Amino acid sequence: MRLFKLLTIILLPMFMIACGSNSEKKSKNFSITTNAKKNTISKSETLKLSIDNKKGLAIDSVVYKFNNSKIANTLDLSSSKLGVQTIEASVFYNATKETISTSIIVLNNEAPKIYSFNIINEYPHDITSYTQGLEFYNGELYESTGQLGKSKLRKVDYKTGEVLKNIDLAKEYFGEGLTVLNDNIYQLTWQSSIGFVYDVNTFEKKSNFKYGKSKEGWGICNDGNVLYKSDGTERIWLLNPDTLAEIDHFQAYTNKGKISNLNELEWINGKIYANRYQKNGVAIINPENGAIEGVIDFSSLKNKVKQHPTLDVLNGIAYNPDTRTIFVTGKHWDTLFEVEIVEK
Repeated sequence: MRLFKLLTIILLPMFMIACGSNSEKKSKNFSITTNAKKNTISKSETLKLSIDNKKGLAIDSVVYKFNNSKIANTLDLSSSKLGVQTIEASVFYNATKETISTSIIVLNNEAPKIYSFNIINEYPHDITSYTQGLEFYNGELYESTGQLGKSKLRKVDYKTGEVLKNIDLAKEYFGEGLTVLNDNIYQLTWQSSIGFVYDVNTFEKKSNFKYGKSKEGWGICNDGNVLYKSDGTERIWLLNPDTLAEIDHFQAYTNKGKISNLNELEWINGKIYANRYQKNGVAIINPENGAIEGVIDFSSLKNKVKQHPTLDVLNGIAYNPDTRTIFVTGKHWDTLFEVEIVEK
């Protein structure tokens, strides 16, 4: 019962699997048949494909593609990304080519591990900050806050809570996540489809960038080379740090289904840590395929901060390489917690 409760903090409603489209390009002659059960299949399985030849036509050959890459009629899914994946088949018959498609959902083959935490230290945090993004860079803590007319970009002394540098965003922008790479601060806005690039030393705005297929800005982090951006869905987008163009994406899935509302992101030792909005928990995501490999239950922290009318949910994850510990806080929390993660 306790395990089930912990899982609900971050994963529900993961049992409500969002099935990919079963609809294929209209064809009177052929359709694609797979061994996916109820349109889903585990990454530990082998995908098997065949053609339903509705009219018994003499087929010369079939070329299959999985996400635009040619494959045989079987495919080991162990290296596949998770989530909705597209299958295409080009059927050649009677000097004619007919292309059809369908989609399946690839699930992880293991349930997420459950983690808890130990509090190492507690530090003061500005209770007026609607925290959206949190990140250490060269030993300094940077924070992005939200709400229209109240959004800010800050450098903060994490031990005292003192604001060392601050700029206010224009009133029309709702600030979201931030990350720092190569002395550039990248800050998102929520529904304005625009992000900002600042000089980390001066806070001078250097440029703006528009979003692509991701219509909203939620969280952002980086691995030292690529930026990763969440948009409130199960998708995490990879951005070129020079052009800020979306170059790829993956989908966050468990062994049961997708996990949406992914919010603030942090890159920690090769994994992406993402809090799920309003769940007071953090998912540990494999960026290679989108698998949610672990869940951290932070629900008890909200009871350890000052209780007041505008107190809101957990939001803000920052890894400090100097201490090798994680710092978390929330929207309108008066405390920044330094924690170590422990497996249940």
